[in-house]
Amino acid sequence: MASKKKTSSSKPAPAHAKSPVSKSHHVHAPAMPLRAQTAAALESYFNHLNGDRPAHLYELVLREVEEPLFRAVLEYVDGNQSRAAEVLGMNRGTLRKKLRDYRLSGTN
Repeated sequence: MASKKKTSSSKPAPAHAKSPVSKSHHVHAPAMPLRAQTAAALESYFNHLNGDRPAHLYELVLREVEEPLFRAVLEYVDGNQSRAAEVLGMNRGTLRKKLRDYRLSGTN
């Protein structure tokens, strides 16, 4: 079976991409899609409540996802907030506010 070479492209990876490759070019084993990982994490969360009732789950999930997302994107764009905002599809001012909220920084 012949191996296929990956070619680099200037197009961003689709949101549903299953095999992320970090910027440092370390190849990871095929990963479970983010949606499936999220579903599994939520199922585990509910299974481990031990009778407790969750509150403010939406805010909890956003906090748990946003900070690592912003960290990963900032690393990907070498700290450039303008490029990070473009990658995220959000206004740069909104990104800057969220970075302040999470005490994260970048350049520009």
